[in-house]
Amino acid sequence: MNKIEHIGIAVKDIEASNTLFKQLFNEPHYKMEEVASEGVLTSFFKSGPNKIELLQATTADSPIAKFIEKRGEGIHHIAFDVEDIEAEIVRLKSEGFKVLNETPKKGADNKLVAFLHPKSTNGVLIELCQEIKA
Repeated sequence: MNKIEHIGIAVKDIEASNTLFKQLFNEPHYKMEEVASEGVLTSFFKSGPNKIELLQATTADSPIAKFIEKRGEGIHHIAFDVEDIEAEIVRLKSEGFKVLNETPKKGADNKLVAFLHPKSTNGVLIELCQEIKA
């Protein structure tokens, strides 16, 4: 794993959260994107070299809607940048981690993504991200 790619924060109202984070960082979000397959609307902010991803559910049965219903708004996941997501999935499985996505899928911000189950990572949902190369 190269670095923390971003921290994902589940929010109920992305527009209100965009206003809040714009005030916090003194910069507007640089990108919004819907990932229909996950039932989520995302908004990205930069803070120095770091990124924050706000996530709002677009369907009542999406993972973000379920997360907020169970835990409320807050940190949803930590994402790590990797060079070879498929090799990293194999490596982590061999180390005993429970992988939620055996095959990477397209996520937001031009990334292939896969997740590790929080039960195998001290209660933290971990996302692996690899830049999609043209």
